[in-house]
Amino acid sequence: MTELILASQPSDLAQEAAEWLTREVSRAIAERGRCALCLPGGRTPEPVYRELASGSPIDWSRVEVYFGDERAVPPDHPDSNYHLVHRALLSRVPVPPGQVHRMEAERVDRDAAAQDYERRLPPRIDVLLLGMGQDGHTASLFPGSAALDERQRRVVAVLGAKPPAGRLTITPPVIEAAGSVAVLATGDDKAAMVARALEGPLDPKAVPVQLARRGVWFLDHAAAGSLTSPKVAR
Repeated sequence: MTELILASQPSDLAQEAAEWLTREVSRAIAERGRCALCLPGGRTPEPVYRELASGSPIDWSRVEVYFGDERAVPPDHPDSNYHLVHRALLSRVPVPPGQVHRMEAERVDRDAAAQDYERRLPPRIDVLLLGMGQDGHTASLFPGSAALDERQRRVVAVLGAKPPAGRLTITPPVIEAAGSVAVLATGDDKAAMVARALEGPLDPKAVPVQLARRGVWFLDHAAAGSLTSPKVAR
């Protein structure tokens, strides 16, 4: 069942999401000794990462970090999701470098890169954090994409709507199998799509972020502005 957590200020949203991540990662570690954590890039999660890096009690030595998608750029490129997450979080916490699993989307043979990354993914992601685009995409699963019909492959090469077009992305089975899932969305430019994703007919082919409708949704009041029945307000 969907849970909504609303925040009036960006700093409140970052704190709420960081606290949720800390709880869920720590729970996975307590239950099985390790946590497979999958993270997105983008501007919305960056404050969450900085909040985590400022003092979260996560035992990073027991965390394996994965990525939901990546653009076909080098790891030090400003458009790289890895670059953003590394700058905001991974360079500031004691996670062993060998436990950070970067998508090598810049490889010439992206299909081979997707297959290699698929082999590195665990059978289930323990904690999955996702963002949402104005068009309802999540990871690099865009409306109408053939990747949304994928049931066997867990990572595929796709083309995005904006350059750099080449991408790697996780597929619906990864999202569906994840233990704990959260979505971050902010801004009034996403309000209509948030309402469609949470209150509209279930149609992930048209609104891919509905794959995560069962999760915890962290929204600011602007992004929640078109919802008819917010469930949790903070």
